[in-house]
Amino acid sequence: MKSSGGGGMYTVQKLASLAGVSARTLRYYDSIGLLTPQKNESGYRMYGRPEIDRLQLILFYRELGFGLHDIAKLLDDPDFDEIGALLGQREQLLEQRSRLDLLISNVEKTISAKKGESQMADHEKFEGFKKQLVEDNEAAYGKEIREKYGDAEVDRSNAKMLGMNQEQYEAFKRLEQEVLEKLGEALKGGEPEGNAGQEVADLHRQWLGYTWGSYNPKAHAGLAEMYVADERFAAYYEKAGEGAAQYLRDAIIAYTDKLNG
Repeated sequence: MKSSGGGGMYTVQKLASLAGVSARTLRYYDSIGLLTPQKNESGYRMYGRPEIDRLQLILFYRELGFGLHDIAKLLDDPDFDEIGALLGQREQLLEQRSRLDLLISNVEKTISAKKGESQMADHEKFEGFKKQLVEDNEAAYGKEIREKYGDAEVDRSNAKMLGMNQEQYEAFKRLEQEVLEKLGEALKGGEPEGNAGQEVADLHRQWLGYTWGSYNPKAHAGLAEMYVADERFAAYYEKAGEGAAQYLRDAIIAYTDKLNG
């Protein structure tokens, strides 16, 4: 990556002041090999242009939620494309700004409505939340889901979510919570194929109905397999208790097997 300008060398204290981080943070980055300074003839640690540019990328990725270990792997990859990475960061930041702008607009409309200065339609009250939910799901699971079900199906599901009215959205969120609560209860006793497990599977089917165009037992079973194959999905359901993802998977497989006859 070409230098973005400037020159000279910086001590730990001067770079810390410039970058808005603590000297202790820079020393820690040095200790773990994430950002290693040069040493001048007197043996003092100094930071030149390559280290400054690297620190900028570290702070970018840290702001985007990356862990230090992942940042190190990314920056030390010989095939790392710095310009491509910056373009990707820019895209993510623009998406975040879009979500924030929508939420700010939502708050401003709510304030105006509460003051009696304007009226706020019911669907407007939830626009920011639904849009953020769709975008968060895309960021977390979009690649895998699109590979499994195709862009058209996922786009239809997202459109259905964004088109929910107030009553539908509230019912969707209540049912999501009920699935987790019933799953936690079912874990305490009973087999996935039993009444408690099958009740959870049926509630899960109803919950999917809010975003799926039509119900498909095979697709439901495929989704259940992802709950145990992908630790991100598993982590969500493990909130209901240890082993919840596997239990839900087994309950759904038994449920869909019955439907398939």
